[in-house]
Amino acid sequence: MPDAPARRCLITGANRGLGLEFTRQLLARGDRVIATCRQPGRAHALNQLIGEHPGRLRLLPLDVAAPKSHAELVRELPLVLGDGDEGGAATRLDLLVNNAGVLHSGERFGKVAAETLDDSLRTNATGPFLLTQALAPLLADGARVANLSSELGSIAGKDAFRTPSYSISKAALNMATALLARALAERGIVVIALHPGWVQTDMGGAGADVAPREAAAALLRVIERAAAGDSGGFFDRHGVPVRW
Repeated sequence: MPDAPARRCLITGANRGLGLEFTRQLLARGDRVIATCRQPGRAHALNQLIGEHPGRLRLLPLDVAAPKSHAELVRELPLVLGDGDEGGAATRLDLLVNNAGVLHSGERFGKVAAETLDDSLRTNATGPFLLTQALAPLLADGARVANLSSELGSIAGKDAFRTPSYSISKAALNMATALLARALAERGIVVIALHPGWVQTDMGGAGADVAPREAAAALLRVIERAAAGDSGGFFDRHGVPVRW
């Protein structure tokens, strides 16, 4: 079987955890990756990967919670993507992974602060929505957009009061996923929300039950298999639908 053609991918929050693992695995596959994070100069693992994959990894600054940062990324991306093979048309992104997120721990009912709710919504929901909207002209027809959500954002699955700002923001991200799927359907762009499981990252903690390598590999398989009929859906890392 011939190798699959290289994709051009953009990963947010790529400096650690799942974002870093997505970057590693896409590079190992032969894809070209634009890795973004707030402070590229401090992203030591990503900078090491640049040396290991010359010409296939670019590292750009992005604060997903700041629309001004989105605009700066959109201005820079055409230069990074370069020209296509036909007629000098700009090359476009085949995969966008909205991975960057924040979790405020220790919240208790009666003491949930407006600031943490606002920060969670900007980073976990409105940020990915606005970034995808801004990047839409640079997405290839038939591209994939994967939004890293969580079962904690499932309204039907909520059985206790915990992580309210995170849960509310992930529920909002699920709605953003459904709306983006409708907005981009005419171009054949598939948009899905994904629950990776409890992953051993800085956010999930060392006691989590899924290694980042395992979670990222499984999620990439779900992304690759996703069809037009799946767009707007919410799936776990095994491709099983998650209750809204």
